[in-house]
Amino acid sequence: MPETALIVIDMINTYEHEDAELLLPSVSEVLTGIGTLLGAARERKVPVVYVNDNFGLWRSHHGEILEAALAGPHADLVEPVRPDEESLFVVKARHSVFYETPLAYLLGRLGVGRLVLCGQVTEQCVLYSALDAHVRHLDVTVGRDAVAHIHRDLADAALRMMEVNMAAEVRDAADVRL
Repeated sequence: MPETALIVIDMINTYEHEDAELLLPSVSEVLTGIGTLLGAARERKVPVVYVNDNFGLWRSHHGEILEAALAGPHADLVEPVRPDEESLFVVKARHSVFYETPLAYLLGRLGVGRLVLCGQVTEQCVLYSALDAHVRHLDVTVGRDAVAHIHRDLADAALRMMEVNMAAEVRDAADVRL
């Protein structure tokens, strides 16, 4: 089996955006699944890479993004999935974790051939990241109970597309091999 990395998508978040009210209940539901994946990855020394939106602030870095999220009204959704000292961090500006980021280079340097995706939003950033991983010939697993959605019907369709069109494994977090 190729080397694996856990990719945590957009979980360091202030939730000060248009769809936040629709997203918040789902984020609360997936914290346990994300925590399960983080715990297993850290225990097994699997690289954990947070790939996070920069909120349009081109001067931002991971410390500033984390501080803003922890100072916001939804810090309770950030604290349980906060990066530890070993976590890696890539800042992104668009939906895919690969688009105009150094992630592909980083994964290559780490010898990673398999990604486990968790985070938000299933029908947007997770879907587009899974597709970009697939076209790069990376194996993809998605934690079904570790991805948050805005629209459940679109998220269900996105998970099905990842499984059928991208050969992704879609499993509950407790059943994901790390």
